[in-house]
Amino acid sequence: MSPETAKAQETKTKLLEGALRTLTEQGIAKTSARTVASAAGVNQALVFYHFGSVDELLAAACRYGAEKAVDRYRARLAAVGSLAELLAVGREIHEQERAGGHVALLGQLLAGAQTHESLRPATAAGLDLWITEIEKVLRRVLATTPFGEFTDPAGLARALAASFVGIELYEGVDEASAHAALDALEQLAALVAALEELGPVAQRAVRHHLRRTSRR
Repeated sequence: MSPETAKAQETKTKLLEGALRTLTEQGIAKTSARTVASAAGVNQALVFYHFGSVDELLAAACRYGAEKAVDRYRARLAAVGSLAELLAVGREIHEQERAGGHVALLGQLLAGAQTHESLRPATAAGLDLWITEIEKVLRRVLATTPFGEFTDPAGLARALAASFVGIELYEGVDEASAHAALDALEQLAALVAALEELGPVAQRAVRHHLRRTSRR
């Protein structure tokens, strides 16, 4: 990589980081070329030079932030061995991301996507990165349970992701109720874990019942 290319990449990274920091600290209403450039420590003309527009910078920052976040937890998710553990890891991720300001950032991106059309595909793509990792875990952990042949891991991954997004936004207005929702998900996981621990005869009975129910 030439010095010029390295310098350009460094500037782009500063702008991406500056955009994420500005969204988190000031909200999308106050995010502009000036505020992002100030946070990045560069001339605001570089926003347009490297990204064309503020909306395109925000879309790129959304993808950049999601990729960094998923990379932080990919190995942890790959080590998950049960649905209960997946939800426990999800709660751990939630707490860490909230402490780092990333829950507030997600709220700003979701709000911005309602009025900034260019943010919609980028925000969806960012969420899809999480969904892909969750789906991998679900396919692995459900395969050995009585529920493996009766569940849709792709749809379930999206439902879990949507639940956590909703809880993260809910937490901003009613923290106690949001924590109660997380507790309820863990209770559901505990019920699934109890079924997983049944003996082979009981598991066959559960599968037989599920097959009969699915045919109705």
